[in-house]
This record gives sequence, structure tokens and C-alpha cells, in this order.
Amino acid sequence: MYLLGYDIGSSSVKASLVDADSGKCVASAFYPKTEAAIISVKPGWAEQNPSDWWNYLKLSTAAVLEESGADPSAIMAIGISYQMHGLVCVDKEQQVLRPAIIWCDSRAVPFGSGAFKEIGADKCLSHLLNSPGNFTASKLEWVKQNEPEIFEKIDKIMLPGDYIAMKLSGEICTTVSGLSEGMFWDFKENRIADFLLDYYGFDKSILPDIRPTFSEQGRLSVSAAAELGLKPGVSIAYCAGDQPNNALSLNVFEVGEIASTAGTSGVVYGVNGNVNYDHLSRVNTFAHVNHSAQQTRLGVLLCINGTGILNSWTRHQILGDALSYAEMNDLAATAPIGSLGLSIMPFGNGAERMLENKEMHCSIDGIDFNIHQRQHIVRAAQEGIVFSMKYGIDIMQQMGLPVKVIHAGYANMFMSPLFRDTLASVTGATIELYNTDGSVGAAKGAGMGIGYYKNNTEAFATLEKKQVIEPDMQHEAEYRDAYEHWKQRLSNNGY
Repeated sequence: MYLLGYDIGSSSVKASLVDADSGKCVASAFYPKTEAAIISVKPGWAEQNPSDWWNYLKLSTAAVLEESGADPSAIMAIGISYQMHGLVCVDKEQQVLRPAIIWCDSRAVPFGSGAFKEIGADKCLSHLLNSPGNFTASKLEWVKQNEPEIFEKIDKIMLPGDYIAMKLSGEICTTVSGLSEGMFWDFKENRIADFLLDYYGFDKSILPDIRPTFSEQGRLSVSAAAELGLKPGVSIAYCAGDQPNNALSLNVFEVGEIASTAGTSGVVYGVNGNVNYDHLSRVNTFAHVNHSAQQTRLGVLLCINGTGILNSWTRHQILGDALSYAEMNDLAATAPIGSLGLSIMPFGNGAERMLENKEMHCSIDGIDFNIHQRQHIVRAAQEGIVFSMKYGIDIMQQMGLPVKVIHAGYANMFMSPLFRDTLASVTGATIELYNTDGSVGAAKGAGMGIGYYKNNTEAFATLEKKQVIEPDMQHEAEYRDAYEHWKQRLSNNGY
């Protein structure tokens, strides 16, 4: 018997088929093979067409079925992971009304900042655990103010994963975790945040029905099954944002455990057992996949928008695609720690929550035409990504969340020895790398959702640890000095 998991990212959509008994992934595929387009009509805008996600999902499903040779009737359940904080708007016929405004879009910052000021910081932080910021609720307010003719047609709003569940089943629902990432959940009252809806003038009916994360979100419809080559009636039994789901994929469920990713964006995500928040809302707190009214499990999320996208930009624009990523890593390793004083601020992909929702843009500081070569630029890019993560980790530690062991999948930036060695050494944390990813985690989440696995310990019993990276204590001073030099450059920019 099999479990099917989907990961709806902004770069691609990945599908994985997992053998339920062994817990092993038997086939994976992703589309498109080049990075999916992000529509940016104006600076700071970022949109995608939800129909593209569905088309990529169909292609990925066909590929895993062909690769595995699995009988579609043996698939027991489907799980969904998705890019967080997006906004999908549909009418009464479930037709999409406009492109999705995705996570790295910055246009809603003024609306969230205004709400934070007018409602009050104490009210927002004690109830939402965050500023309304640039999250889904504020994106919807932008639509209301700038596209009133579209707003009037909206029947339901959804997160990207909710949209995929709707396409699979015809049902529209969401989770408490999903509502919390959109700023629609009141943690103090344990219900929908009516005060924010009232402030923005949203009717509660615009929100989907709420279902538990590990539960049936719907069943595969006859029409969707025909498009996908699957059997109708399969349970869609799990749906979670990509960062809570990444933590799940790494079996990070309990207080003090830490997960990290470094794809297009870079994330450090820790589980907290107490209701807490950063008073400047530079890191954000959402309901984790196993949060409930009876058990507080909150995910403290540090997100840097410009991580893997900076590495990709460097390869395309600085190196002209002349080297593979592995060759880039080798080239960067020939430059010394600190890149001879060259610093890169990786903030060129929209407003950064860690910088209080400022859109700082990327900068390259300290170039000396007599000494710096391309290897220094490539290394400085990776160091800049790590140092920005370290800067955020310092904030998390000030909140009382220790970062001693970081769990990560062997993927994206964590495939770079230089990146992971620098991260371990500058934070002092041990890094544990695992053979897993978001789509595999979503599949196992679905297994928990239908009760095939009784708990996470059973679901992730076969999780394979690939490598352990310890801090380089021999060069500790060099890493610390390089970080302090980078931080001084950041300070010079007003932070």
C-alpha cells in the first residue's frame, strides 16, 4: 500500500510515492524542470497562476506512477505541503479570480503595518503572536482596496494548499495552522480572529471551514481522479504549510527541536511549548502541525527570503551558468573564511520580516578590484545567507529558544559543504542531515491522518540520518570575526 505526497513550492511542484509499510520513497518527480515563473508586474510584487500548480501536479503524478509502476488503487491517502502565506481567491463556482499573491510579495506591508499601529501592538502580539505584517489577511486587504470589483466576487479565500485540496476533492477547507499563518487565528481566545476581520471589513464567511491538520480534508473526486490517473475516493488526509511540514518531515514535533531549510528562502523553525513572541515581530509564531487547545506546540519561524535565490542569481549572473552548483561550491571553497572582507546582504527578494518588513534589497559591500575575484563573490553570497540566518537565530535565542541541534534535509543549500560548515561553525550548533523532503513528509502526514501510523514515532521510524556536521572549533574565531564584520555592514544600513 502507498501514500502520495505533494509539495507545492514556488519553484516547482514535487510528488513522492511512499511505501507505507517500509516508509521508503519509491518514486519522486517534480515539474517544471526549470524554476517556475514568478510574475512581477511591479517591484515587490510576486504572483503565480494556481492553474500552473495544478498542471505541474498532474505531470509529477504521471511521472511517479510511471517510474514506480504502482497500482493506483493501492494508494491509501494523499498529503499536501504548500508555500505559506499565499492568497488564492475563488468565486462561487470555484473559479480563480486573479493570480495568487504569493509569500514573497511585498505590496501588503503598508496595510499590515497600519493595522498593527491602529489595533495596537499589545493586542496583535498577545492574540495573533505577530504583526498582521505582510501575511494573507493583509494581502486580502490590498485586493479589497485596489481591486474592489474582484473582491466583491470572492466567495472563499484559500492558501495554496487549500486550493490544491479543492482541486482534488471539490471541497474547500483549511486548518488552524493555516489560519494562523494568514493572521486569521486568535491564540488567546482559541478561535478565528474576529477583531482583525472587523478591522479589515472581512465577513467571516469568506474563510474556509476548519478541519484538523491530520484528518480528512476531502476525497479525490471522479473528475480529479480521471485527470491524475488515480482511483476516486482516496482520502486527502493532511495539509500543512511548507515549514511546519518540513519540521514534520524531520520528525520535529516537540519543544526545543529545530528544523531548517534553505531553498528559494531560508528558514529556521523551532518548536515552542509556551505562547511567546518577538516584540518587533521579526520572527513569527504559528500553530505547529500538532498544536491543539490542550497541547501548546507553536512553530517559531525565522524566514530569510533571499537564500537559494541569491545562490541561483550568482550562478546565472556572475558565472553565466558556466559551472554547476557543485562546481560553484568547490570554487567558493578556494576563497578564505570571510571572503577577504567582501560582504553580501541577501535581501533582494521582497520585504524581510526579520528586518521589520523593510525591503532593503541585496547589496555587495567592500569589493576591492585588486584582490577580489569570482570565488570571493560566490563565497560571500553563501556566507551572507548563513550570517543572515545567524542574525535571526540570535533573535530566537533571545526568546528563550535554544538552537543546539539543527535538523535539515539533504537538499538545496544544505548540499553545499561550505554552507553547512559555515552555519554549524558560526552558530555553534550541530547539523543533522536526513534523506527526506517535504513531499515525503506530506505522504507520511497523510498516513497519520488516516490512522495508518498511530503517531509520529511510528511514521518516522525509518527516517535515515545521512550526515552529522559539527562546528569547526579550530577556526571559530575566523567565523565569528567574519560574522561580526557582516553584521557591522548590516548596522551601517540602519539595522
